[in-house]
Amino acid sequence: MTERFRLTIGQLNATVGDLPGNAAKAREAWEQARDAGSDMLALPEMFITGYQTQDLVLKPAFTRQAIEAVMELGTSLTDGPAIGIGGPWAEDGKLYNAYWVFRDGALVARVLKHHLPYKQLFDELRLFDSGPISGPYPVGPARIGSPICEDSWYPDVAETLEETGAEILIVPNGSPYHRDKLDLRMGHMVGRVVETGLPLVYVNLVGGQDDQLYDGASFVLNPGGKKVVQLPAFQEAIAHVDFIRGDDGWLAQPGDMAVQPDAWEQDYFAMMLGLRDYLRKSGFRKVLLGMSGGIDSALVATIAADAIGPDNVRCVMLPSEYTSQTSLDDAADCATRLGARLDTVRIDGARDAVGGALAHLMEGTEPDITEENIQSRLRGVMLMAISNKLGEMLLTTGNKSEVAVGYATIYGDMAGGYNPIKDLYKTRVFETCRWRNANHRDWMLGNPGEVIPPRIISKPPSAELRPDQKDEDSLPPYEVLDAILEGLVEKDLALADLVEQGFDAETVRQVEKLLYVSEWKRYQAAPGPRISPRAFWLDRRYPLVNRWRDTL
Repeated sequence: MTERFRLTIGQLNATVGDLPGNAAKAREAWEQARDAGSDMLALPEMFITGYQTQDLVLKPAFTRQAIEAVMELGTSLTDGPAIGIGGPWAEDGKLYNAYWVFRDGALVARVLKHHLPYKQLFDELRLFDSGPISGPYPVGPARIGSPICEDSWYPDVAETLEETGAEILIVPNGSPYHRDKLDLRMGHMVGRVVETGLPLVYVNLVGGQDDQLYDGASFVLNPGGKKVVQLPAFQEAIAHVDFIRGDDGWLAQPGDMAVQPDAWEQDYFAMMLGLRDYLRKSGFRKVLLGMSGGIDSALVATIAADAIGPDNVRCVMLPSEYTSQTSLDDAADCATRLGARLDTVRIDGARDAVGGALAHLMEGTEPDITEENIQSRLRGVMLMAISNKLGEMLLTTGNKSEVAVGYATIYGDMAGGYNPIKDLYKTRVFETCRWRNANHRDWMLGNPGEVIPPRIISKPPSAELRPDQKDEDSLPPYEVLDAILEGLVEKDLALADLVEQGFDAETVRQVEKLLYVSEWKRYQAAPGPRISPRAFWLDRRYPLVNRWRDTL
């Protein structure tokens, strides 16, 4: 009789700290696996606690309760499939990132993570101890090896598992998103399959957690590296995969092959899901934002409408005499297209009152950026007041270009709880708006069609804090600025490298200076979803006080 091993992949969205909620999700997935006649349910890395826990996992009370939750869940699941679930394990004064495997209510394996990531956004080397390389464990007719996430990025763990009798590799992951991450993962996993000759199941977490996104996109590879199952990106999914044993070992049978989104859709989905989950997991159902009539606030309002529905989005226009009629009209047009509420609160009176209160101290000085910042900060005060009174989370709207060079007012337009476009350069903001106008997906709760007025996309950006102000009065054109920033931030290029590429030396010096002197602002900025491999704070951590400058 043909030997079959049926695996259920649980690509699910865990919430950090919600031990009962995560356990309930695991139980529900196990029941689906049982009803499908599966031999095993595989859940992602650290699923019982959510991921990443950061220093929460160092709190003994939390770790103890997480272990108790895993044991209570695992021992209660009888008369059905085995379950593999990630969670912490503490023993002899050491703390491990572990993968727990139960069958018929008994613990049959506890795999300990060996390679602990510590680069980019990871800090596991200071949280966990490295465990020994574990051997395979039996589940039904198959022997399973489970390299935990980072363990699968190096040959040694998988090769040891193959040498000690593993027949199928099931890899539990909490692998965070950045643009085109799927291709990077796939290359490493194909390497493990080619080296071991074993089929491989990549089980990834999905959902937003603080600044991080987990994009799911789990998959199954057969020996030789052929992909036979691909789950969707950014969405929860349960999939049942059959393995059939032949003369050459186990082969996965073809299954779901979800189409993977391109880079523009990946980023948009990530920003939308990051906001949706941040609100849901924080307990907020509504948002508000300052709607300026410009492109950044239009995109943030659109992302918010897609995340939680336009009825839950409040746009607030805060004009002064410097606000053009074009901006007023564009803000109203965009809110109407989105189906979001638009309120207007003028700042003239409050600005004049503040100016009058400070007049005796500022007598004899000329108007400068101080007066501009007063306007921006008054807008922040008013938006925060609305947020406090109505219980709606205030969203900030600064793009990565502005965040990089400090073209934002601390305690003003930087005030708020979350920034969906924090990791999106200005030039990508323009293209993302065009993409959203041309595309609508079933995971978007907002209106289809051209929701961002074309004039908002085409007009020159302006903060409108003084007469006839344009961003390019203070900054290089965004095409130039973003190219220089990508060199300095994403690639760590020297100034000489950028000048050699053709950029003006003085412009390069100016951008580098602005980048370094704005570090303190970024330190106080609202969180936002990481969508690039070099997000501020998570991937790029610089001192606030830094007198070093590159030379030409």
